[in-house]
Amino acid sequence: MCSTHRSVVQLFHLRLSLRGPAVGTNTRLCSNSTIHPRADDVVQRVIRVDHAGEFGADRIYAGQMTVLGQTLAGPTIQHMWDQEKKHLQDFQRLLQERRVRPTVLLPLWNVAGFVLGAGTALMGSEAAMACTVAVEEVIGVHYNRQLRNLMDGRHACDKELLYTIKTCRDDELEHLETGQKHGADEAPFYETLTEVIKQGCRAAIWLSERV
Repeated sequence: MCSTHRSVVQLFHLRLSLRGPAVGTNTRLCSNSTIHPRADDVVQRVIRVDHAGEFGADRIYAGQMTVLGQTLAGPTIQHMWDQEKKHLQDFQRLLQERRVRPTVLLPLWNVAGFVLGAGTALMGSEAAMACTVAVEEVIGVHYNRQLRNLMDGRHACDKELLYTIKTCRDDELEHLETGQKHGADEAPFYETLTEVIKQGCRAAIWLSERV
């Protein structure tokens, strides 16, 4: 089994393992009241970085659609973009409701996301799908890590946040599988391209949590 397909299988099993706990929290720890707290430091970091990530994803798909919107790949990219728009709306709402400061790096992610999307699309639809695979693999791992950390303590009762992250996580892994099905591994310099994109995504996550 190649490393790419092994990663897909591993992420699929991670999704299955977290499907229940993300929406069914431990009733022994939670009260019956709806929990809608002002964000503490942990939740602020979570919402800030996830909002930044969904903002960046929106810009990536915008760039891809600018180049490939009128091609056979257009409807597939549009479908994934529509889901990312919903994710962004959800985290924008959480950002406002929980009074969380967005990352100051949004202007950078605005430009970088669009350039990444358009740049890979100019290399062909396979490269655009390779970009999707690379980004969504990193984000899938990131969301799974968040879910585990949040459920391991007092944030296990924050059903709204957990459900939002889980829903986004499932969509992102669906996008990863879509990219694989649409020829991502046929992109020029696939291994190098995806590794560079993954490293960039990890750096963006680290920065957006803190700045």
